[in-house]
Amino acid sequence: MEKVVEYIVKQLVDNKESVQVTTQENANGEFIICVKVAKDELGRVVGRNGKNAQAIRILVHSLAAKNGLDSRKYTIKFE
Repeated sequence: MEKVVEYIVKQLVDNKESVQVTTQENANGEFIICVKVAKDELGRVVGRNGKNAQAIRILVHSLAAKNGLDSRKYTIKFE
């Protein structure tokens, strides 16, 4: 999932080198995907009223469900 999120975010920003995507697993077995971009590009990634961020979340949940994974275990944080 990390590679998918990284690819999508890199398509949205101008400075592709500033994109950092990491995945952490907490004690409950949930995965937190942290997306870090330059401060001036965060608005593009999140989008107006959070529409881009929501679309990325929907894609990740859909891919998880399609691959037989529990989609509720994936959380995406934008920083």
